[in-house]
Amino acid sequence: MTERSQRYACTVTVGAKGQIVIPKEMRDLFDIRPGDKLLLLGDAAQGIAIPPKDRFDGLFKTVFGEGRNNG
Repeated sequence: MTERSQRYACTVTVGAKGQIVIPKEMRDLFDIRPGDKLLLLGDAAQGIAIPPKDRFDGLFKTVFGEGRNNG
């Protein structure tokens, strides 16, 4: 099995409804699947961050009543 790179840079286009598509390489790297809930953090000076979702599984389960493996 080949080792995947741990760093990627990409550009995305914001659609008319404010939506973006997360590139496949990023979805694979972070194990993002349809139905997953992601946390976006914003700072006016530093920009937007999407932390690894496994750090927030417990919080999501508490807030939304489900784990990331459901759905």
